[in-house]
Order: sequence, then C-alpha cells, then structure tokens
Amino acid sequence: MAGAEVTHVDASKKAINLAFENRNRNSLQGLPIRFLVEDAVNFVKREIRRNNKYDGIILDPPKYGRGPNGEIWKIEDNLLDLIYLIKKLLSKKALFLVLTSYAIRSSHTSLYYLLKSGLKIENGVYSSGELGIKENNPKGRVLSCANFARWQK
Repeated sequence: MAGAEVTHVDASKKAINLAFENRNRNSLQGLPIRFLVEDAVNFVKREIRRNNKYDGIILDPPKYGRGPNGEIWKIEDNLLDLIYLIKKLLSKKALFLVLTSYAIRSSHTSLYYLLKSGLKIENGVYSSGELGIKENNPKGRVLSCANFARWQK
C-alpha cells in the first residue's frame, strides 16, 4: 500500500495458495504482488542473469524442503550459498534484508554472523533477535516462534 512491488516465491504450492488467501482477506488484490511456485535458488539465479534488482528482501527458508522439480534444500548446507547469491540481487539503494529461521537449533546470534559474513555489506546496521507471540493476559509471557537476523541501511 506504500508503493512497493512484491514478488513472493515459494516451492510449496500450498504456501502460495495461503498467500493468495491472505492477500484476498486483506483486500490487497489490486496491488502489484506476484506469486511464483518455484525453487527460490533457481529464481534468484534467473533474476541475477536478468540483472533484476530489489530494494528489500525477506528470506524465510525451511529447514528442509523439495522444490517443484525435485530440488533438495537443506538449510545447513545451502543457506550461506543462497545469501551469497541474494547479495547480487540487492540494488544500490537497497534498504533491508531480513532472514528468519524457525525450525533449526540455532541462535539468532548464529544467524547474525551468517548474514553478516554472507552479505559483507559495510554500510548499514546488522541486528538479530527472537520473534515471539505475547500472551494477551496480565503475565504477558512470550512464546518463542523463530529467530531473525537483519541488515538495514
């Protein structure tokens, strides 16, 4: 709604269908949102060849997955290589890259150093933390859901 164009890439057709539903529930059908059922690594490589650039990227990789054509993804084997590729997609005026992880036994500090060593962008700020859902009661405890690391200009 603020003027961004969005490309949502996921190898899971089910995830893309849920994204469509969320778009429709929020009355965002008229906005420039592309949904692609595709292996993210293949998508990124093609965008690099086309010299397409992005001002912001959100990565939410699974721990393990299979692409539509049988591609195998293992976060511990493939994430750093994906970050190296993703760096090539960032425009000169890029504002952010956010990486989330919800299914691995790793701290947000690990994601922080992985992102920082993979991007090697000197200007900007790196940060990391934990994502959680706060109870809606007087105790207000937080249920841990995921970790994140981010670079922002």
